[in-house]
Amino acid sequence: MNVFEKDVQSKRNDAVDSAVGFIVSFGFFATMFIIATLIKFFGS
Repeated sequence: MNVFEKDVQSKRNDAVDSAVGFIVSFGFFATMFIIATLIKFFGS
């Protein structure tokens, strides 16, 4: 067995971490899209 498999830093599920990362990045880009759309709407 690998020495890193014996001494694991985090025992959390990787799917939870990847889901949180996806939601945070999606929220960031969705916010940028909404802000740009509002600027275009009110600017014209």
